[in-house]
Amino acid sequence: MGAQSYKKDSLQIKSYTLIEYRRSEVKSVKLLRVICDYCTDIQKEVIGIEATRRAKSESYEPKNRLKEGDKKLAIYIRIAKKDFAAIKEDE
Repeated sequence: MGAQSYKKDSLQIKSYTLIEYRRSEVKSVKLLRVICDYCTDIQKEVIGIEATRRAKSESYEPKNRLKEGDKKLAIYIRIAKKDFAAIKEDE
């Protein structure tokens, strides 16, 4: 009995974010780019919102914190193909 492969029914989408630290505090979290050749604009927007949310959460991790400066993070989002296909522009 083999392990179930997540690759068959899900997609992994990479995005880049930037966390700006000033005096050890998070000043801002920005989405730099969503890497997805087959995404529509609305799908990129939804993935970008989730990536930004995850980056905000990651900004409190000690390994990511800076006293001063900018921290670039690559955020990988895994989503089921059926959920991805359901992201459509509101009609």
